Order: sequence, then structure tokens, then C-alpha cells
Amino acid sequence: MSKGLARTVENVWQYPRPPALERVPYNLKVIWQPPPQSGASPVTVADSNHAWAVKETSHPPTYYFPPGDVRTEFLRESRARHTMCEWKGVAHYWDLIAPEHLAAKGGDKASAEPAVKARIWSYPSPTPLARDLQDHFCFYPSPQTDPARVGTWECFADGEKVQAQEGNFYGGWVNSWISGGQKGMKGGPGTWGW
Repeated sequence: MSKGLARTVENVWQYPRPPALERVPYNLKVIWQPPPQSGASPVTVADSNHAWAVKETSHPPTYYFPPGDVRTEFLRESRARHTMCEWKGVAHYWDLIAPEHLAAKGGDKASAEPAVKARIWSYPSPTPLARDLQDHFCFYPSPQTDPARVGTWECFADGEKVQAQEGNFYGGWVNSWISGGQKGMKGGPGTWGW
């Protein structure tokens, strides 16, 4: 967290529906942590001071990094899936090629095996409501990899390491100033109908 800055706790049940898009007034970062045996150093793959937050009722925020703040040389469009959001449009997914794997392949993304599959998404043609998010990248806080074998990434909001929203479908970032109150946050068992 920024030095001397106390944050007001945000309750996700006070977020609107349809969701609000807000400029983020603090730094966001995604750092790739290679597996220990690789001998490779961590690499910052996304770092922004002017990202967007999407805040929707019952969900922790998702964060969208401008393309210029993402190391896109490590990304390759995934063939795994597309999803549809009623507010934002059709999401395209991206794989992450681990920086150490890309270096071993001489920078050839086509022949490098992705370390993380379909855990980054973007909206190339968003709805009018989400036009500010066009071509921005959103990272799930958990890449769902084996850190010891493949590596992992860690996500930070204002210097604080975040936790993943419960479940595997939504990509919200949970930290010390985001609360679900007594009801909790959407994503876990029994919350799909919220």
C-alpha cells in the first residue's frame, strides 16, 4: 500500500449493476515467478499506474491493463475459448509464454509451450458500455499452475499481494480493502444465482 495511505474498505455489495468502470489511482502489477530450478529471475509482465477497474455488485474488482503497460511479447492468443459478458461483449483469451521458455526458443512464440493457458483476457470489440477497455488485458489473480514445476505469477494492487476471487470462473482481485461483508463475494459454491 502507498506510504501513509489508509484505504476505506469497499463492500462489493455497494458496487453497481451494470458495473462501473473507474480509473485506478494506484499501481497494479503482475510478476512472473519462474520455477526455482530454472535459475531465471522474476519478470514483471504487467505494470500500470493508469489501469481500469470494473466494479460490479457482489464481485471484487477486475483490473484492465492498457496494452502499453503489458509485456505482450510474452502473450499469444489462445485457441482455448471465448466467453460472452452481457456488459462488456466477447472476451478473447491469451496464453502466457514464460519469459525463460521464450528465451530458450530464441523468441519464437509459435514454437514455445505456454506456461499459463487462457488466464488472461481482453475485449477487442467491446460494447459501448465498455469501450474504454478495448484491447486492455485482464489477468486472473491465480494462473492455476504448479509453481515448482512451471512457475506462477503474483498480482499486486498498490504493493499488496492479492488473492483470487473464490471459484474458477471470475477473475476478481481480493485484498485488504475489498470486503463481501457477512454475505461474502460471488464465485464460491452456492453463489451462482446472486
